[in-house]
Amino acid sequence: MEKVNVVEKLRLFSDHWHPRIVGELNGQFVKLAKLQGEFDWHRHAQEDELFLVVSGTLTIKLRDRDVTLEEGEFFIVPSGVEHKPVAATEAHVLLFEPKSTLNTGDERTQRTVEDLEWI
Repeated sequence: MEKVNVVEKLRLFSDHWHPRIVGELNGQFVKLAKLQGEFDWHRHAQEDELFLVVSGTLTIKLRDRDVTLEEGEFFIVPSGVEHKPVAATEAHVLLFEPKSTLNTGDERTQRTVEDLEWI
């Protein structure tokens, strides 16, 4: 059992849309990611996904509306809901989701990260 400093962990990488694992509990991973630009539309058939903005601004596009998150805010995308994360400038995000969750959901693309790295 060790404490985790999110700011220090975020300093360990610079690439975008490539989540890293920083914790695990009850079958869930706690992940950190740096996001910039637009991601792909996707859904997670069986998993809810929590986005907590550590710094910056993140918009979660849904088919019927946009949800804009500022630093310190979070949003849970329910399983089965199609969504598209967008960050006009770099945003640092903590993700909380089941271990089975692929970053591209039910789509496998060049952005799919199959083997997540622990940092």
